[in-house]
Amino acid sequence: MISGGTALSFVLVCLLGAMAPGPDFLVVTRSAILGGRKAGIAAGLGIALGVFVWVVAIALGVGAILTVSAVAFTVVKLIGAAYLIFLGVKAWLAVRRGDYSELKDKVTPVVEPREAFRQGLFTNLLNPKVAVFFLALIPQFLPHSASTGQTLQLAVLATTVAVVWTFVLATLVGSLRRFFASGRVRRAMDAVMGTLLVGLGIRVAVQN
Repeated sequence: MISGGTALSFVLVCLLGAMAPGPDFLVVTRSAILGGRKAGIAAGLGIALGVFVWVVAIALGVGAILTVSAVAFTVVKLIGAAYLIFLGVKAWLAVRRGDYSELKDKVTPVVEPREAFRQGLFTNLLNPKVAVFFLALIPQFLPHSASTGQTLQLAVLATTVAVVWTFVLATLVGSLRRFFASGRVRRAMDAVMGTLLVGLGIRVAVQN
C-alpha cells in the first residue's frame, strides 16, 4: 500500500498538473460553454479515463515505448496535434456559419455529453506528453520494489484527481450558462477557443 503522506503528495502534484492550461482544460471549458455542465463533466470523465489508461499502460510497461521510440512518440504527437487542430477548425467553421441562436433553458445543447466525452478521451489519449509526465512522476512516489498493485493505486488517485478537478471546472463554467446563452458571446468564445486549439495543436506538432 502507498503511505498516506506519499499519496497526498502525489495528489497535489497531479492537481497542479491538471490545473495547468492545456488541451484538456480547453476541451472541458468549451464543452461546458456549448453543452452546459453535463457536457463539461462528460468531457472531464473522458479525460479521466484517458489518464487511467495512460497510467495503467505505464504500469504494464507500454508507456515506456514512447520514451525510447522517437518514431512512436512522434506519430502519437502528430495525431494528437491534428485532432486539436480539427477541433479548432470545427469551431472556426461554426463561427463562419454564424448559426448562433439564443439558447433557451430547455434547448438541445450544442455539444452533447456523448460527443464531449469522446473529445475529452481522444484529446488525452492522443497526447503523448501525458504519458511522459506520468512516466517521470510515478517512479518518484514508488519504492524500488514496487508492485503493479501500488502503481495501479497511483492510477486510481490520478484518475480521481482528474475527475474532481474537471467536475469543479465544468460546474464553474456551466454555472455561467445563462451568460453564454447569448449567440454573440458564444460566437466570440468559439472564435477564441478555435484559435487557441489550433495554436495549441501547431505548438504540440512542432515541439520536441
